Amino acid sequence: MTSDQAVTGARPTTVGLPGPAIGAGGRPDPVTKAFTFLTEHAVSLYAASLLRIGYGLLYLVFLLREFPNRDEIWGPGSPWTPALARELFGQTGWFSILTLSDSTWYFELCYFFALVTAALFALGWRTRLTSVLFALVVASFHGRSIYMSDGGDNLIELMAIYLMVTDCGRRWSLDARRRPRRSAPTAQRQLVIARRMLSTLLHNCGMFVIAAQVCVLYGAAGLYKVQGGLWRDGTALHYVLNLDLFQPWPALSAQVDSHLVFSAVAAYLTVLVQVAFPFAVFSRLKYVVLCLLLTMHLGIAVLLGLPMFSGAMIIADAAFLSDSLITRAVAAARRRWPR
Repeated sequence: MTSDQAVTGARPTTVGLPGPAIGAGGRPDPVTKAFTFLTEHAVSLYAASLLRIGYGLLYLVFLLREFPNRDEIWGPGSPWTPALARELFGQTGWFSILTLSDSTWYFELCYFFALVTAALFALGWRTRLTSVLFALVVASFHGRSIYMSDGGDNLIELMAIYLMVTDCGRRWSLDARRRPRRSAPTAQRQLVIARRMLSTLLHNCGMFVIAAQVCVLYGAAGLYKVQGGLWRDGTALHYVLNLDLFQPWPALSAQVDSHLVFSAVAAYLTVLVQVAFPFAVFSRLKYVVLCLLLTMHLGIAVLLGLPMFSGAMIIADAAFLSDSLITRAVAAARRRWPR
């Protein structure tokens, strides 16, 4: 279903599409059935929209927060000079629009362009175009000052690339609110249908890749922790909470660290949830695990001062929320807080 059909309530057109191949027993063969599903049924459209809105707003807030420090981090006045960045790009093959010129005015123009792009991407305006521009912005800013990242930048960059092939603008976007176009002639209708099928196929593949990426991330993190003796004996959080670099509120860190049993249980639960996540997402425990991960990431944001990383992970977890759950939650919120 296109955004226009979502607005008007019209049913998808199937003119010119061949019927499914019938196998033995009068049923479609599995390959045809799978292909039909991938090309005609877009999955997790609301979840994809949550990813678009979440990452667009998160990066917009990030750029606004670092606005006073923009020159020292990404501009010509950075200790990591544009010349050093270009030298690194020559070895890695990376690219950044910020290194095309050393002019201050050019950098300010790029920064304004990044702010506008993040805002338009979150709003879902011409999403096909702005998703590509958003990925370009994220990759350029991350590559320009790669040693300033905290882990969240890497995930946002990957998700921005994956979202380019999804239909993340089909729901909750300015694109979805546009007036429906007039019916196309029959000769053009089949071209529209073919384009819609390709778009649906790419969207489904993109969402599957996003889900796989998050599963690999959690699974690898959990297995890596299992190999560490500090995580096995439950003392890892004690040492983490006493790192000066990750103590935005030392008194709060000391208060949490004083509860040794709580710290040990939290350490074991963190490893268990991360290792079990790739398997739990296919069971009824999925939402319990997601709630535990939400609590963990909020703790990381507050206790360790890593809001960018925690925000990127929380938004990524939204890919596993079903569209039915999201729509029911929105409907309940509208009934609870009517406009």
